[in-house]
Amino acid sequence: MRAFQKHTGLVVAMDRSNVDTDQIIPKQFLKRIERTGFGQFLFYDWRFLDDGSTPNPDFELNQPEAKGVSILLAKENFGSGSSREHAPWALDDYGFRVLIARSFADIFFNNCFKNSILPLVYDAKTIDDLFERAEKYPGYQLTADLVNKVLTDEHGLELPIEIEEFRRHCLLNGLDDIGLTLQRDAEISAYEAAHGIS
Repeated sequence: MRAFQKHTGLVVAMDRSNVDTDQIIPKQFLKRIERTGFGQFLFYDWRFLDDGSTPNPDFELNQPEAKGVSILLAKENFGSGSSREHAPWALDDYGFRVLIARSFADIFFNNCFKNSILPLVYDAKTIDDLFERAEKYPGYQLTADLVNKVLTDEHGLELPIEIEEFRRHCLLNGLDDIGLTLQRDAEISAYEAAHGIS
């Protein structure tokens, strides 16, 4: 898993609540066996018109100013629905490194950390302020500094990043569940040798 220490990126503001995992990555695209290649199908039903190939000119990610975005700003209950890990895979594959919302669905929130995506939760007033800033400043960017636990912009914004220390440690060091297990490889091998496990 990629380490996450500091990221500066262009923000796309998605003024939507209850964005579920089937909207993030529709079920018909879950047949892939790799963890990559899902980005092309991200928000498929919103990004494309009914023919499945013509970009929807009204969708946020299809706007010219959204080219190269890597920070997604949304409202409450982002990632609700099924527990599919494909949703953060698709977001990551598209290029998103930071998600900011009023709230996230629990399983989706946990899956983000396992896929090197930083999900940040702020209260309604703060989220509204971020939406206003994204509208006011063309090419709006944010910097998520996980080392110093602060979210900033170039216009005086400074917000604390509140995160459990274990999750922060894993992101800073690029450790998913397998990575954490491999850190104890010597201890596991010693146990297996002592107990005749091969």
